[in-house]
This record gives sequence, structure tokens and C-alpha cells, in this order.
Amino acid sequence: MSIAAWLALPAAMVSAVCRLGAGEYSAERREMVAAQLRGRGIEEARVLAAMEKVPRHEFVPPGMRHEAYRDRPLPIGFGQTISQPYIVGLMTGLLEIDANSRVLEIGTGSGYQAAVLAELVSDVHTIELVPELAKQAAETLERLGYRNVHAKVGDGYLGWPEEAPFDAIIVTCAPDDVPPKLVEQLREGGRLVIPVGDMAGGQELCVLEKIDGNTRKKSVTPVRFVPMVHGP
Repeated sequence: MSIAAWLALPAAMVSAVCRLGAGEYSAERREMVAAQLRGRGIEEARVLAAMEKVPRHEFVPPGMRHEAYRDRPLPIGFGQTISQPYIVGLMTGLLEIDANSRVLEIGTGSGYQAAVLAELVSDVHTIELVPELAKQAAETLERLGYRNVHAKVGDGYLGWPEEAPFDAIIVTCAPDDVPPKLVEQLREGGRLVIPVGDMAGGQELCVLEKIDGNTRKKSVTPVRFVPMVHGP
């Protein structure tokens, strides 16, 4: 079915189709949440419910669907990966978002993190540098009925100034330092969750809070993400 035909379906039919697709691997999703998330200290009920609902297997290459719910990242092409479920849950919880939040994601990748966010907030804006990945992710998100995700191809270092400010920003690739433009586009009181550092020197997952125009930064845990790169 084409994207146009899919979008023309009645809302009730779209919801029914999405529910059928989500039913696949439901036992694996429950086990993933119980063992990899709740079992490792992630307790926010809304995050757990979102990750039990989103069909992660739809966001990995078809030949790797049997590995979609394992506790590890998986390659998605173009030198990029889909993060392990625990890291997705951890970063999502650190955003401290609610149903009315507007979130910017840097690094759409497969679209999985955007789908998890879309279950939790009103609007998700997501930027991907690799056009082929951006197109594939957008098609997957549309097919699964995520209408509150707005995607574009662009340089993540620049953010999305036309849609700023954001209540929260999540970065799924690692710059050497925090991009100033992202801090500028963060709403007062908002949070930026970002891995910082390089492969050689090590990376740290950090949380920045914007308070009275200044940022307060704390390190959470060592991580390993693909590098963040500038656009052409």
C-alpha cells in the first residue's frame, strides 16, 4: 500500500491495522520491558507502557527482526544503529516529559526513538542527516500511524529554530561538545539529554537543565554512540 493510500484510510481502520501489527512479538516486548528496563531500575510507568507498545521489530532490517528485542544495539545501515532498549528507556525517562511536551530529536535513525516519544508527548520534531534513513523512518512512522512526528533532513547541530523553543531535546549521536544552537532552542526549565565525547576518549550520557538562561549539566553514565557529524 502506498503512503497516500495509507493516509486516506479512515482513522478507525488505521488504528485496527496498527493494533494487528503491534500484536506481533508482544511476548518479547513484555519480556524486554520486564528484564531490560524494569529489571535495571527504569520505573516510570508511562515510559514502560510506551516501550511495551511500540513494535521495535518494525524499525530494524527485516532479516534482524528476531533480534529486535535483545539487549543490544543493531545496525540499520549507513554506519548507524538503533540503540539498545535500555538506553532508549533511560534517555526517554531522563527527559522528564509529559503529554503536553514538544520534543526535538537529533538523529532519527530508524525512527524507533521518535515512535516511543510520540506515545508520550503532543509533538515530536526529528532531524536526520542521512536522506535514505530519513525517508525510510518517515515511511515506517506513517505506516504505523504516528501522525504527531514531524521529520526533516538536516544538520542536527543547527537544530530546528523555526519550531523552537522545545520542552526537551534528545540527541542520539555523540558530538565532542554540546552544540550551542541546541541549548538556545531549549525552553526555560527544559532538559537536553545528550551523549558527549569521542570514541577514543570515551563518551558520557549527560543531562543539561536550562535554568534562568543558564545550563546545569550532570553526567549520568558512560555510553557508546555513533559520532555526530555536520551536514555538508
